[in-house]
Amino acid sequence: MIINILLLIAGFALLIKGADMFVDGAASTARNFKVPKMLIGLTIVAFGTSSPEFAVSMQALASGSTDMVLGNVIGSCILNILLIIGIAAMIKPIKIKDNTVKKELPISLLIASLLTVLLLDIKLGNGVLNQITRSEAIVILLFFSVFVYYLVALAKQNKNEEKEEKPKMKLWKSLLFVGVGLAGIIIGSDFVVDNATAIAKALGLSERIIALTIIAFGTSLPELVTTIVSANKDEQDILVGNIIGSNIFNICVVLGIPVAIFGTITPRSFSYLDLIMLVGSALLLFIVSKTKKHITRFEGFLMLVAFMVYYFLIFII
Repeated sequence: MIINILLLIAGFALLIKGADMFVDGAASTARNFKVPKMLIGLTIVAFGTSSPEFAVSMQALASGSTDMVLGNVIGSCILNILLIIGIAAMIKPIKIKDNTVKKELPISLLIASLLTVLLLDIKLGNGVLNQITRSEAIVILLFFSVFVYYLVALAKQNKNEEKEEKPKMKLWKSLLFVGVGLAGIIIGSDFVVDNATAIAKALGLSERIIALTIIAFGTSLPELVTTIVSANKDEQDILVGNIIGSNIFNICVVLGIPVAIFGTITPRSFSYLDLIMLVGSALLLFIVSKTKKHITRFEGFLMLVAFMVYYFLIFII
């Protein structure tokens, strides 16, 4: 276990340095291509920081651990909003652009609701969640294609939005920072997840608890560290785009592609509480963003409280 703890610390160090380089590279890339930072946050940053979730889901489903897949996706989405946005808002109130409130947040809420509808088993009504079939996974991926179409339209519409900002680095250096930073994030996440899971199993925790806590937290570390770094660097468009894009990517790709490849999955130990929190967190983010077009420190504090209450409940239910 001592080796696991040392590797866990090394993983955190890689994550922090990798995220620092990744945010700088992503922001500079946006300026080089003269595209909005929000678009970079929704694509390069979001998809990059969600790569650990995708790798874990593919590996888990290949080995038949369906609860690990769902716990990874659902837990990461809840954690991204309540913990990560909550911490970021506590560091500095987050400004939310009008376009984000009108388009990106509703898309995120819609996709979270879609997953909830697919998992609800109305006929049974006994607290057992429904299967997700290969055909339903394809439907989820079709929703993702609509989101990709929106991103392409956004890129064309706003291609000259940030032309007044000079990039801090040349394009090749910006892309190098993105690549090296992402590598550090992925390798660091892998170290954290593998060794934290080994420690958790040694302590006798169940697969659901491990998935909703250790795995969800570990695979969301890239989003967490990237968000904290973005907040400190005042790159709020990258911060918000990262979380929204990551949640959409988690549900549509991290869940959709493995199920489309390996077939139907059947939840074993999940409850309605997990789905309530999935949709509830997305709805909460939409409401606090829509009211004043920013998330205050107090609202960030409330998100952290909701996160702690949920994690307390999953240990006793």
